[in-house]
Amino acid sequence: MAGKIEIMETVLRDAHQCLVATRMRTEDMLPIAAELDDIGYWSAETWGGATFDATLRYLKEDPWERLRKLRAAMPKTRFQMLLRGQNVVGYRNYPDDVVQAFVQRAAVNGIDVFRIFDAMNDIRNMKTAIEAALKTGKLVEGTVCYTISPVHSVEYFLRVAEKLADMGVQLICLKDMAGMLAPYAAYDIIKKIKSRITLPLHLHSHCTAGLAPMTYMMAIEAGADILDTAIAPFSQGTSQPATEQVVAALKGTPHDTGLDLGKLSKIADYFYRIRRNYAEFESPVNNQIKTDVLTSQIPGGMLSNLVAQLRQQKAEDKLDAVLAEMPHVRADLGYPPLVTPTSQIVGSQAALNVMTGKRYSVIAMETRNYVMGLYGEPPGPVSDEMKKMVLGKKEPITCRPADLLRPGLQQARKDAGSLVTSDEDVLTYALFPEIARDYFALRAGRMKTTGARQQAAR
Repeated sequence: MAGKIEIMETVLRDAHQCLVATRMRTEDMLPIAAELDDIGYWSAETWGGATFDATLRYLKEDPWERLRKLRAAMPKTRFQMLLRGQNVVGYRNYPDDVVQAFVQRAAVNGIDVFRIFDAMNDIRNMKTAIEAALKTGKLVEGTVCYTISPVHSVEYFLRVAEKLADMGVQLICLKDMAGMLAPYAAYDIIKKIKSRITLPLHLHSHCTAGLAPMTYMMAIEAGADILDTAIAPFSQGTSQPATEQVVAALKGTPHDTGLDLGKLSKIADYFYRIRRNYAEFESPVNNQIKTDVLTSQIPGGMLSNLVAQLRQQKAEDKLDAVLAEMPHVRADLGYPPLVTPTSQIVGSQAALNVMTGKRYSVIAMETRNYVMGLYGEPPGPVSDEMKKMVLGKKEPITCRPADLLRPGLQQARKDAGSLVTSDEDVLTYALFPEIARDYFALRAGRMKTTGARQQAAR
């Protein structure tokens, strides 16, 4: 069994992604940063996932600047990010040079631990990112995405973990993005991995189905070393178990985290106040125990955003129908684990099926690209009907998808022109050109206005 259990705090990334549609602003993070830095977490998740996109798209903030500000305010704590392998922090594969440059600049700007995953558990899609992260000298977590299907088993997850260990990662992460991992299943998988791989094991889960607190206890018995938790005001529901809950449960045991409940309580008081700022992004769905996630398998972060999107279209009443349709689409696509971008592919196609009233009368381009193999190798066979509708007489690709991509960094630099002022700007443009262009124009206007005010003040 593991000894002391280490904690990763998710409040600055996954917790608000799950509960308030990734809308927490940097200005609400910085006032509590020093207190977070004083806790003694193994790491704090501060970046990656959907936060990069949302920071630009909705908050009109520079995600790189957020990272630098948090880093300056929290010098003692390891910073961790979620990196989608060849998808980086986007929703499609990017060229190798973009992946490599992004990882390098993320390390320079303050990331200490890279959690690298691929939605298909396709090792080929993680290789470039893992090698780039190892080259920076930072810690790398090779990630196994957990799901339930006829083609996934304990042996399947072990094989993925062994391949990651062979690539030189320093930690293995078992990522249960939808909160479906049951206690005894967790025990079996973790026990098997720990018996074959000597690396520390980091478990990530969500409370969507109400299982995670019990699963964490069994995971500890099986040998898990690090757990993901969220400070109480941003915990539970589609988020992680509460940090205080886990700390209290382990206090005085051989697994004692050593964290101070009094200090955590003060941080919780702050975030209880802050959460009120984001009431418009709240949804009862995100705070309920929903065992139907065992069927829909929708991850916490996506559920929050799906509700927001349906609300914008005045179609929130269609949520249950979309969730019920998702297992059908997922089966037709060969049972991919549902995590970005596959969760969006399956969720969007399910929504199209519901909104049009006929299954696959409209097939999204992302669904077509998936069937073509452009996201990687599906875990199971794609249905014959789906292949016929999408491919006709064509055959899907069998190579690593990124092998088909030309280098993209210099082209992004050229296309962005005078809009960019740093290497980080070039990467932002390479990942999200349209959103970046809008943001850079807005930023330039702000700078011009600020400059004019300063001139007037003189």
